[in-house]
Amino acid sequence: MANIRDLKKDINYVLGDIIEAVYVWELTNPDKETKKSEAVIDEAINVFDDLIAKVNIKNVENSKQHFTGISKELEQKGRMLIDKINALK
Repeated sequence: MANIRDLKKDINYVLGDIIEAVYVWELTNPDKETKKSEAVIDEAINVFDDLIAKVNIKNVENSKQHFTGISKELEQKGRMLIDKINALK
């Protein structure tokens, strides 16, 4: 991991792209119900808040392990949100 700033950028870009994908889905499917897609957006925002809060924790024993765990969690939760977008009907 290069640094904390890059991790924060990754979190922002990944979750921002997921939210953008939901908006694109909503625009291309105007006749579909948006309740589920709005739930995906809300979940992405919650994941963002959670991960940024974890990044901002100052006193951790093993910082490399801590930030690696955050990066893996971002990947896992990002994939989960992408699967939810793909499942929208």
